[in-house]
Amino acid sequence: MNNSPANSPAIEAVDLVRRFGDFVAVDGISLSVARGEIYGFLGPNGAGKSTTVRTLCTLLQPSGGRATVAGFDVATQADEVRLRIGVALQEAAIDQRQTGREILELSARMYGLRGQTLAERINKVIDFVDIGDAIDKMVKGYSGGMKRRLDLAASLIHDPQILFLDEPTTGLDPESRAKVWGEVERLRSELGMTVFLTTQYLEEADALADRVGIIAGGKMVAEGTPTELKRSVGQDLVIVEVDCEPGQALAALEGFPGVDSARRNNNTVTVATSDGAALVGPLVVQLSGAGIGVGTLSVRTPTLDDVFLVATGSRLAPDVEVAP
Repeated sequence: MNNSPANSPAIEAVDLVRRFGDFVAVDGISLSVARGEIYGFLGPNGAGKSTTVRTLCTLLQPSGGRATVAGFDVATQADEVRLRIGVALQEAAIDQRQTGREILELSARMYGLRGQTLAERINKVIDFVDIGDAIDKMVKGYSGGMKRRLDLAASLIHDPQILFLDEPTTGLDPESRAKVWGEVERLRSELGMTVFLTTQYLEEADALADRVGIIAGGKMVAEGTPTELKRSVGQDLVIVEVDCEPGQALAALEGFPGVDSARRNNNTVTVATSDGAALVGPLVVQLSGAGIGVGTLSVRTPTLDDVFLVATGSRLAPDVEVAP
């Protein structure tokens, strides 16, 4: 029986490490996810997202640190953890030779569901993920989006407390991606479920997550609500194209009033400021006075891509291949 307090974290990791030989895939990650929260875990391919999820789901043993899920230790109480979580990994392990209903029935029986309870749970998840009449057709004829939704249904069959979704929309077309987003939002709003969502899509994390953790090189480099993270970059961003080395433009702007920070990227300089519209004129005058030509100039509010750039020094470039 789980005697953990109701207000204890749904997921907690402290200095979590996972090594593969000499390679450190997860390097001292600490995080805490509240019950009923959607937590977005954002990072590029190879950052350590999937390895972190597999460790939290008890598929991999930690090499160091500790982690609890639903109040149970992932290393020493793996069976208790597995009873309380649902997992939809990036590569869905679905038998192409079965119907969707047969796969759900098998998943339900693996959790000990039988008779009327089994039938009720299957009908509930079928309705929830909106597979329709395709549920009684062979999976080999499913689209990529339908396979993802079937995998989600299978992960929900035992009514878990916590759901791990590992890049659930990677490779999906925009319509299928939007459907998955709607299903994730319903999980929290209708079922009160905790969702740990890994993604490489900035707009996905921004739209769905209550809080976001950004991972790079196996380390947590930033964490907060999407709004907090974007405000940490600046209220406004002024992006200036210059006809000199960006480092020269940075030097010309050092200490300039209204410039909170400035960074270079190829032939542009991005300036963070509290009032972009008011800074544009003085900024152009300052650069021109330093003998620097100014090309295109734009003002916008920060995005999570800007946060990622500040935190890691590079932009996030997800795989945009679309599944048929």
